Amino acid sequence: MPRARRRFGQHFLTDPNLLGRIADAVGAGPDDTVLEIGPGPGGLTAALAERAGRLVAIEKDRDLIAPLRARFPGATIVEADALEVDWAAVAGPRFLLAGNIPYNITSPLLDKALDPPRPARIVFLVQKEVADRVTARAGERAFGALSVGVQSVVQAERLFTVPSGAFHPRPKVDSAVLRLTPLAKPLVQPAEQGSHRRLVVGLFGFRRKQLARGLRELTGWSPVRVAEMLAEAGIPPDVRPEALPPASFARLLRVLVDGGWPAR
Repeated sequence: MPRARRRFGQHFLTDPNLLGRIADAVGAGPDDTVLEIGPGPGGLTAALAERAGRLVAIEKDRDLIAPLRARFPGATIVEADALEVDWAAVAGPRFLLAGNIPYNITSPLLDKALDPPRPARIVFLVQKEVADRVTARAGERAFGALSVGVQSVVQAERLFTVPSGAFHPRPKVDSAVLRLTPLAKPLVQPAEQGSHRRLVVGLFGFRRKQLARGLRELTGWSPVRVAEMLAEAGIPPDVRPEALPPASFARLLRVLVDGGWPAR
């Protein structure tokens, strides 16, 4: 087992049963290409290689490159920072994405994975709290801007928890397997993503306030105009952001933009 490096946020998972379950969640077959982020010593890589027709792995730690290439001669091992690589350029136009990803770069990796063109399926092992937030439903305590943003473009599932004791070195928190499958009809189109993020993050900044109040502060519009926009979107003015499902945010965005709210 190689030494985990703190600066790379490495926590290695070696349990073959858990690794097999994660690989099964990816659902790769002989006709599929899988792109793995951060293979580390190759535990998940081995399970994926048994299932996928083609395997590409991106590893930043140069000390792991030679052992990975020796162990998996049929795979393409790319020495690079996964945040800086064009994934489609190394994996091809259609691929499945998987990885035991470092906690410290979870957010940017999720952002990149959800930026079109999206992988056909994404399976990440992430901090349990992140998985809870991504998959939370409207009205639940963990529901927030991250939940809305992710669920507007993918179906999000938290499959199972992986205890901290399964990793080496042991992290301070448990992890969970998160599976994201792009929606056939996303609630938000690529051209709308910037304005959608601005709206959702802005309103959750006023999460303790009723929607009408938060929307007035976000847009600078009069109470009468805000009331008209909410009525057109079919949203009660006295609800709070955490009670609003992703589809309602998408509908509100289009009403606001049509009403003259700056899209950028």
